[in-house]
Amino acid sequence: MFKVLFVCTGNICRSPTAEGVFRHMVEQAGLKDHIGADSAGTHSYHIGETPDHRSVAAARRRGVDISRLRARLVKSTDFSDFDLVLALDRGHERILRQKCPPALQDRVRLLLDFARNNQGHDVPDPYYGDASGFEEVLDLCEQACQGLLTHIQTRAGASP
Repeated sequence: MFKVLFVCTGNICRSPTAEGVFRHMVEQAGLKDHIGADSAGTHSYHIGETPDHRSVAAARRRGVDISRLRARLVKSTDFSDFDLVLALDRGHERILRQKCPPALQDRVRLLLDFARNNQGHDVPDPYYGDASGFEEVLDLCEQACQGLLTHIQTRAGASP
């Protein structure tokens, strides 16, 4: 099984949204037995909490249920347990690279590197903004997750 970990700060907005969007796409493609996903945070602010209610509502409007996810912290074994560890912004990427063993550095990437028009960009944190920020996060996650799924299918050979 090919496994992907999505990482943001507290694991209640961006990374659970990315996880939910990606899981939904994987299911739609008939690949849930071949591709797995999880999410985590770089900081322990919200361990055990559900995603932000605004993230849950925005995802639900697009047919994605993230309400049962729970925030957790990135752990050292994640770098060996996951084939890709995807940071939602460059700050997360720096933190992940500091924690990641040298031999596994190629697993750490930016999520938006898989989006057609947003390579090298950050998914903005919607936490302190209004509802439009959560919609933007979904738009970016959908673009990137589609590219990610295509990447995995072509490079890792995942197929139903």
